[in-house]
Amino acid sequence: MRLAEFQNKAIEALAAVYPDSEARSIISLLIQERLGLPSYAPVTEPDREIETEQLEEDLERLLNNEPVQYVFGYAEFYGRRFRVTPDVLIPRPETEELVEAVLSSTAAAVHDPRILDLCTGSGCIAWTLALEIPDSTVVGVDISPKALAIARRQFSDPRVSFRRADVLKRLPLGNLGRFDIIVSNPPYVLESERTQMRRNVLDYEPELALFVPDDDPLKFYRALADIAKDHLGPGGYGIFEANSLFCGDIAELLKTNFIDINIIKDISGRDRFVSFRNAE
Repeated sequence: MRLAEFQNKAIEALAAVYPDSEARSIISLLIQERLGLPSYAPVTEPDREIETEQLEEDLERLLNNEPVQYVFGYAEFYGRRFRVTPDVLIPRPETEELVEAVLSSTAAAVHDPRILDLCTGSGCIAWTLALEIPDSTVVGVDISPKALAIARRQFSDPRVSFRRADVLKRLPLGNLGRFDIIVSNPPYVLESERTQMRRNVLDYEPELALFVPDDDPLKFYRALADIAKDHLGPGGYGIFEANSLFCGDIAELLKTNFIDINIIKDISGRDRFVSFRNAE
């Protein structure tokens, strides 16, 4: 099949699932990834003959609403590729801003900082902070053995380790000691918000990492605040990603034990993060 012919056919088919511009972007990525061709190839080489077996398999998965990141087996995050499967959330651009906030904080300048990433999932935050702060030591924690298996395989560095624990039960966190930085992107989507979400999220991404009950939206943040109280060292920096509806409530929750509490907006202008610092 000719390259331009496949592109046009695939875009037309995928437009039934995604908006036209998004369908075009996804098919462009598919051509680049599977054929190793530049994005402009369908324009400059429209009559190029291509093998379509793999492309057709990929297109079928995409038409079933499977996210392109799972089809490829990776997602881009902070300039690096991270392995992803339906056992872990696909990293979002907003979470890159959490990384930026940590890197711009004074805590990142601490000599040999110890960093704790709670609800680590794919490990994208833990690994990115470790690779961006070369003298750091990072511990990632998650309840899912499958997620931890993926997180451990992202890169290889003895400064980064992962352990299984349920942050809601706070076990076995007692022997971790103190950290200079504590971060978390916990589940925060309300059950009632399911109706606003696309099928490619609901059908494929892990519910365990997404949802909290409507009648207890702060369940993870109470646990995270307690862990931070015990494990954030003097002057240490913390930041949590959160549902924009509850950043104010989380800030109030943190005021009991922490100072310098700030609500930070994401790239869309929505409240998205709550940062704080332990007293000196």
